[in-house]
Amino acid sequence: MDKKDIKELGNAIVTLQREAVKQTLLYWKPEAERIINTKSKDINAIEHTLDALCEAAFDDEVLIVFKKLCRYYYDIDQQATAEHIQFYREMWDNDENESNE
Repeated sequence: MDKKDIKELGNAIVTLQREAVKQTLLYWKPEAERIINTKSKDINAIEHTLDALCEAAFDDEVLIVFKKLCRYYYDIDQQATAEHIQFYREMWDNDENESNE
């Protein structure tokens, strides 16, 4: 691969990340807000939404929605919430990853 190919690949990755964030916010932000506003106790819906948000939680706006839903879910199931937070940290927390290297 030459420099041009690497640059094109990098640009394609950035474009895909932006599209992932856009789609996540378009679908999952309203779902998280609905869960919170209706005080839903539907564990499957909450966990599915948290999983989907976590996939794009490298983005600050998505991370804010993820955290809001975690705070809501904490009153329902503290252990499950802690597991979702740990999953986020393993996936996206660079500080922890750097200290382990």
